[in-house]
Amino acid sequence: MKILLVNTVINRGSVGRITADLYREIEASGNEAILGIGREPWDDSYKGKLIGNKGDFYVHVMKNFVQGEAGFGSDAVTAQFLKWVDEEKPDLIHLQNIHGFYIQIERLFAYIKKRNIPVVWTLHDCWPYTGHCAFYDYAACDKWKTGCNNCIHHAKVYPYALLKDNSVISYNRKRKAFCGVKNLTIVTPSKWLKGQLSESFLKEYPVEVIYNGIDLDIFKPSEDPDIKAKQPYPIVLGVANVWEHRKGLSYFKKLARDLPDNCKIHLIGVNKKQIKELSKEFGDKMILTPHTNGQAELAQAYQEATVFVNATLEDNFPTTNLEAMACGTPVITYQTGGSGESVSDQSGIVVYRASYDGLLQAVKDVLDGTKTFSQDDCRKQALNYDKHTRYQEYLELYKKVLQQAGHTQE
Repeated sequence: MKILLVNTVINRGSVGRITADLYREIEASGNEAILGIGREPWDDSYKGKLIGNKGDFYVHVMKNFVQGEAGFGSDAVTAQFLKWVDEEKPDLIHLQNIHGFYIQIERLFAYIKKRNIPVVWTLHDCWPYTGHCAFYDYAACDKWKTGCNNCIHHAKVYPYALLKDNSVISYNRKRKAFCGVKNLTIVTPSKWLKGQLSESFLKEYPVEVIYNGIDLDIFKPSEDPDIKAKQPYPIVLGVANVWEHRKGLSYFKKLARDLPDNCKIHLIGVNKKQIKELSKEFGDKMILTPHTNGQAELAQAYQEATVFVNATLEDNFPTTNLEAMACGTPVITYQTGGSGESVSDQSGIVVYRASYDGLLQAVKDVLDGTKTFSQDDCRKQALNYDKHTRYQEYLELYKKVLQQAGHTQE
């Protein structure tokens, strides 16, 4: 099999790392993988093509800011990319995130329909079937079920159409582009998202659930069994690539005010402005880390934490929950999207969405020992999400999709 993997970035963020890992798994299986990556940085150790460039990216972003047309720019670079795809002749295209201002989705899907190339499409958010939003859960909006219109969030949430609500036209253009592909299978990393798709215009396609996986050789309990007890204070850990409202930063501020003085809030992923503001407001009650120097350092932060809190208000299937449990640390999360699916009664607590009182009580129960979770039970739950097992599921799906399409590749 020759598989083309398409994503916004490589080796950055959770989806970028998944794409890189899947590339290596395909190659290790004796098959061939090639990449179509939206924007830099590019890594020459991979085979493939960089689709976009900085100039095209900025033009596409401005097209969206002014006209609300995320996904409808980048026409020229998309044409060049598809010419390259013709030359490479992949047996199957695996799409990951196709938003991110690097590809013209109508041109891409017209090409797929014309060439009749089998497609696997992993949805990491809800953008493909809405007129604007990547997530709508917190806003409790269900216009996407019948046709988006009068979007009150178009300028407030990604992809930030600052000057124009284009949700009606965008919704209809997406529906026309994405529907009617002969050999397309959708993958969702959560049962929640699969359920959402059954009410969307993508319901015509078969949907498989393949959970996200993590590297259990990196994310594992510390060799020091007393690492948590050796910390000078209990640690409540939060991790995000970008600390925005939907990631629950406001709840960590409340926790910092309401939790006992002898514990610390450790936030990883905060920017310079947030560090300045949070340091001024909370002093040494918060430990603020812009980013970690690799996954090993992140794993150490999980190992040292008393509890990991994921106060996300909108999400699909966050890998941070898996990483924390793999390191032997219990998880407290809101029942948001698929976030609660990964947490068992033996590995953490799932709280009703946006209930701060419930979140605070759950954290207090863990800190004071009212509720206890063993390192072994947390690790046992995480073993269900070994990345190698998940990628083998993708390899089997590729074979299944190709067989259904009449291909004979092994």
